[in-house]
Amino acid sequence: MTTPAGAPFDPAAVVRPLVRTRQFREFTPEPVSEDVLAALADVGRWTGSAGNRQPCRFLVITDGSTIRRLGELGVPQTRSLATAPAVIAIVLPAGEDREVADAYDDGRAAERILVAASMLGIGAGIAWVRRELREAMNEVLGIPDDHFIRSLMAIGHPSEAARRPKGAPGSARLPRDEVVFMDRWPG
Repeated sequence: MTTPAGAPFDPAAVVRPLVRTRQFREFTPEPVSEDVLAALADVGRWTGSAGNRQPCRFLVITDGSTIRRLGELGVPQTRSLATAPAVIAIVLPAGEDREVADAYDDGRAAERILVAASMLGIGAGIAWVRRELREAMNEVLGIPDDHFIRSLMAIGHPSEAARRPKGAPGSARLPRDEVVFMDRWPG
């Protein structure tokens, strides 16, 4: 298989931006532009959902004191909010009958926002909100009782420390032969 220009097609090169996307939990104070935040929110908005129900709503937060308050409420899961200059809260409708399906849609939106941030040359981190914190988070943001936040996306310019590799090259993931199998589970 070749590309339209006749060059050999390299699937690994095409998906490399996905493979290289990573979470960041420490950011510089540099603000994120409104157009970048709008683009990220639109990525969330255009993410597919089960049955095209589109349960997610996206609350873009740039007020530093609000972001820090949310971060303090949810530690340790929300530690990235201590330095994030922006956050996108993924808000879902409450209701036991929707929780599992909507959690899947929330995860899809969060991961796409994470990848989009990487594509835009900034960083993001997914912060999960524990069930017992939902009411307090809603109160901080004025979210009605019939909705809740499952994920907070910390958005910003990663610090130099955050950009450094966490381990030796090649050690971030298990070897491929321990994770990927063909046709049958290994015996």
